[in-house]
Amino acid sequence: MAQVTPRSSVEAAVRPIHQKGRPWPWPASLYQTYTGKKWAMAITGVIGLIFIGGHMFGNLKLYLGAAEIDAYAVGLREVAYPLVPKGFLLWLTRILLVAALAIHVHSAWSILAHNRRARPVKYAGKRDYIAADWASRTMQWTGPIILLFIAFHLADLTWGWVNPEFVHGDVYANTIASFQRIPVAGLYIVANLALGVHIYHGAWSLFQSLGVNNPQYNALRRLFAVGFALAIVAGNISFPLAATIGILE
Repeated sequence: MAQVTPRSSVEAAVRPIHQKGRPWPWPASLYQTYTGKKWAMAITGVIGLIFIGGHMFGNLKLYLGAAEIDAYAVGLREVAYPLVPKGFLLWLTRILLVAALAIHVHSAWSILAHNRRARPVKYAGKRDYIAADWASRTMQWTGPIILLFIAFHLADLTWGWVNPEFVHGDVYANTIASFQRIPVAGLYIVANLALGVHIYHGAWSLFQSLGVNNPQYNALRRLFAVGFALAIVAGNISFPLAATIGILE
């Protein structure tokens, strides 16, 4: 006589290893999906690219002298004033950037964890590098470098915690005093090289994540990714170099 397997044992055997959590309300439920996280990473990446480009462009006023860059810093706090209180839009932008950064980091971590679970064992040969270039393979390293750099950058030129000569509101003098320290200048250069690699791959891949992946436009995508990354790296690296060799003083 055949032995009957208890129903509870059968249910336990077929129960999935990773239980799905309770779905969130729409549209937040979209973020629970792999595709949703890819979209979130791409959209927050676009926000980051806009900020990075604007930030670098604004800092070019360093070459126009102390009066220009200091007036620019004041102007950021007075955007739309007196229609809104001073600093209102600046703080709104900061909140948006912090939220975008948090979502970008979380979605990137979730996608990386998902990919590792999907293939826990690497290919025996070099097949896993066929579709991925060197920039994409370094994203998990350039990302943490950039996060650490952001923390140092804020402590250096926003809060002044690691800048002994920091004077609140004196943007030009604070920047020059910081960049004339050789170790700090070197840190900024290395971090911006990592940022350039991250931007290059991000600017290329975000179009694919958003569904813009026509071979007819791939050359333009590559041109945009390379051009934008080079412009940001060249601009940002020029500041510590100029301060170190005495162009900015």
